Amino acid sequence: MKIIFAGTPQFAASALAALLVEHQVVAVLTQPDRPAGRGMQLTASPVKQLALQHGLTVLQPETLKTPEAQQVIAELDADVMVVAAYGLILPKAVLETPRLGCLNIHASLLPRWRGAAPIQRAILAGDAETGITIMQMDVGLDTGDMLLRHACPIAETDNAQTLHDRLAELGARSIVEALGLLEQGMLAAVKQDDAEACYAAKLLKSEARIDWHQDARQIAHAVRAFNPFPVSQAGLREISVKVWQASFCADRQGEPGEVLAVDKLGITVACGAGALRLEVLQRPGGKAQPVSQFLQAIPVNVGDYFSVD
Repeated sequence: MKIIFAGTPQFAASALAALLVEHQVVAVLTQPDRPAGRGMQLTASPVKQLALQHGLTVLQPETLKTPEAQQVIAELDADVMVVAAYGLILPKAVLETPRLGCLNIHASLLPRWRGAAPIQRAILAGDAETGITIMQMDVGLDTGDMLLRHACPIAETDNAQTLHDRLAELGARSIVEALGLLEQGMLAAVKQDDAEACYAAKLLKSEARIDWHQDARQIAHAVRAFNPFPVSQAGLREISVKVWQASFCADRQGEPGEVLAVDKLGITVACGAGALRLEVLQRPGGKAQPVSQFLQAIPVNVGDYFSVD
């Protein structure tokens, strides 16, 4: 089939790579180049980089709401548009342009998590599984009919990056499968139950501050969900320490923020219920490192306190 592909980050690039093996991609839509890195140089998205490697037409409109942008898409005469983490709203006129409409690769088992951060919100909520849903797009926020769903377990050791990588692979396989079924007329649309929907709001840096009054298990979920962004943070003697990895300890009690134990494997800190063992930390200006190395630069002793404000 003739496909327009719309996506921006690495999650989308994985799907584009799979589609290029099976189908004709007539054009790629992706976000305009953005400043990135220490030098804040304009940088092409992962999708654009892959598209250019394959000599594909790349379109980078600031919006799809203009008649000009919509005319360009119409002239491509595509059978279907595949969308994955594109980052722009598709107006009704664009959704109706391809012969078979627009299919979205969504990183949750809809309707469980609709919105911008389904991977992180699933971990934060303590979900046992998530997955990929191939959805027929409509004008709502991830409200379209479900065409194909594949589940993916969430391991207790998963963080947002490791789960993202597995879902990117699953999403790539799923969209190829879905398009094959679509060509054969074998995809059955299933409406979502709106009553079961949760909103996966965009992550805010303000969420990353650890509240030691919370249950230790919930804080452990947050550390995993916020790795690699925005990374959980805790105050220690007027410095901000980033917490990259931590684990739940059920049998330790103390005042919230109190250091209960220190060894080469971790710093155990009391929470509102249970305790959290901090295992990989980063001091200001340093790199993420195991606790054994962190303690050489910033000593921590039993009885010290992480700030609870």
